[in-house]
Amino acid sequence: MENVYREFALLLLASAGAGFLALRMRQPLLIAYIAVGIIAGPAMLGWVTAHDQIDLLAQIGVTVLLFVVGLKLDLHSVRHIGPVALATGLGQLTFTILIGFALLLAFGKDMLTALYVAVALTFSSTIIIVKLLSDKKELDSLHGRIAVGFLIVQDIAVVLAMMVMSALRSTTGSAAPGEIILSLATRLGGAGIILFLVMRYVFPWLMERIARSSELLLIFAIAWGVALAALGEWSGFSKEAGAFLAGFSLASTGYREVIGSRLSSMRDFLLLFFFVELGSKLNLSTLGDQTVTAIVLSLFVLIGNPLIVMAIMGFMGYRRRTGFLAGLTVAQISEFSIVFVAMGITLGHVGEAALGLTTLIGLITITLSTYMILYSEPLYQRMKGFLGIFERYKPFREMAMEQEHQDTSLPEIVVFGLGRYGGRLARKLNDAGLDVLGVDFDPEVIVSLEREGLHVHFGDSEDINFLETLPIDAAKWIVTTLPQPDSHQILMSGLKHIGYEGRIAVLARDENQVAVLETTETDKILYPFNDAADFAAKELADLLRTADNAA
Repeated sequence: MENVYREFALLLLASAGAGFLALRMRQPLLIAYIAVGIIAGPAMLGWVTAHDQIDLLAQIGVTVLLFVVGLKLDLHSVRHIGPVALATGLGQLTFTILIGFALLLAFGKDMLTALYVAVALTFSSTIIIVKLLSDKKELDSLHGRIAVGFLIVQDIAVVLAMMVMSALRSTTGSAAPGEIILSLATRLGGAGIILFLVMRYVFPWLMERIARSSELLLIFAIAWGVALAALGEWSGFSKEAGAFLAGFSLASTGYREVIGSRLSSMRDFLLLFFFVELGSKLNLSTLGDQTVTAIVLSLFVLIGNPLIVMAIMGFMGYRRRTGFLAGLTVAQISEFSIVFVAMGITLGHVGEAALGLTTLIGLITITLSTYMILYSEPLYQRMKGFLGIFERYKPFREMAMEQEHQDTSLPEIVVFGLGRYGGRLARKLNDAGLDVLGVDFDPEVIVSLEREGLHVHFGDSEDINFLETLPIDAAKWIVTTLPQPDSHQILMSGLKHIGYEGRIAVLARDENQVAVLETTETDKILYPFNDAADFAAKELADLLRTADNAA
């Protein structure tokens, strides 16, 4: 037992060190954990021997992962998936499966392995994408909202895929498709009725009493998730499907946010063991044999998946930039892909080689797509000339959104970026009696400010064609509070291109940005941290002088 404890301590220290390096390289931590497993596994250093203990923690980690996914997919969010996100998500799933399946068959894979891996190629990591978009302040942009919408579609699809594949567990090769469908429908129907009754009549009474203790609420949530995971496996489904249904059954309660926030850290900790165990079990000699296959399929995911999304969104009337930025979010496979193929091994459908191939594709695509998303703007600027084929002559849907919120007045000041700072700035300028026009790429922000009576336009400030439609010729000042430094440069270049001759103020978020902006043709640099400190110092000094004079 002492050896096992020391082994766990060593693995945790190694994972922390590798995670630090991954963070410095701006990579997701799961890459670091798999690398630790490979290095510490029998193929290299041979540190990992407590496979049973690690495997148990890994299984609980997967259970918590699917439970949290179910917890976030309440009926409200499912009902409000936009038609664009739904069409894009389903279209990408369909084309990726068909093309991936054909490629895998061409590489000599059997039908079931080809099907499993092809389905695995369709899933993108919600956790990674939301984190990257959030860091770039793009989560509420148009492409961010569409991307989150089809990520929800993917999350639902992965659970349905797990249910369908687990329904094959007890069937034989002679079983008719009708029997399989009937068996799956019967079990799904039975599970749905039971869950409905529990959610309708048991949870409202039970959760109100359990929630009086936050510790008990957490223990109950874990117990419920693990119990339904075990029940799901016993009833012929998979543990993963059972865990998802457990989370989904609690998603409509008022306690899902509390449960989800407490389980997120536990999920991340336990998944560490899943990825370490996965890395330790990878057969490097087998991976070597699949290098060519992995590279071809990785290129398909990195290039083909975004092109599929761009084609669908272009057809539906969006500009190429919106389609490009949304498409980059599917240029990877996710932890769900690996979990899905690992489930196939448990069910006896595929061999270890399929999991190794999927993991190798995951390592390649997650690593490269992270940088693609982080540097999406420079990448788009280099490629936009070739992307015109993915944009209609008139991108009617996006143009309609812009025209819906247009105003015909001639503003004195135009504010690009209506986040917390930009929105307040626009309000205060408007209160001061100035004619202000606000521009943002977040539809909800536009609707909210319109209700307050502000003049706003919806649109992409980095699109020259959109800038030409704005009434900015008479504007004396343009203020940009956009979240990314590159966005400032692109906007100023666009303004120069359309012949704007007024003055420009730019928001700087740190001293490095201030130094860069001082070398440009910016007329005014807004540095909110210094401005706020200067204002606070003046206010306090005035209060002290007033108090001294009164004394």
